[in-house]
Amino acid sequence: QVQLVESGGGLVQAGGSLKLSCTASGIFYTINTMGWYRQAPGKQRELVATITHNGRSNYADSVKGRFAISRDNAKNTVYLQMNSLKPEDTAIYYCNLQESGYWGQGTQVTVSS
Repeated sequence: QVQLVESGGGLVQAGGSLKLSCTASGIFYTINTMGWYRQAPGKQRELVATITHNGRSNYADSVKGRFAISRDNAKNTVYLQMNSLKPEDTAIYYCNLQESGYWGQGTQVTVSS
């Protein structure tokens, strides 16, 4: 079956960096759009960034200039490089395959002030 496994979350001080990874297994077709979403306590899940198979990316305004999404199509893996982290970036980050609707289990990112 399809599995999305995320890694790379953790605790970091404000201004620091983290890099998230998500690998999809059980996939036997070309994945078009992969993305990252996040959900903070008491808030709705929101888009962070997406990237298409040919590398076209899209970002939430709140992370533009600080986060960078990338992918390795051969490995069915998507990355999220997060720089200049802020306390308001604290959330559970979820990997997503947009067209098929699969979600990862989430990885916690906590940014201390």
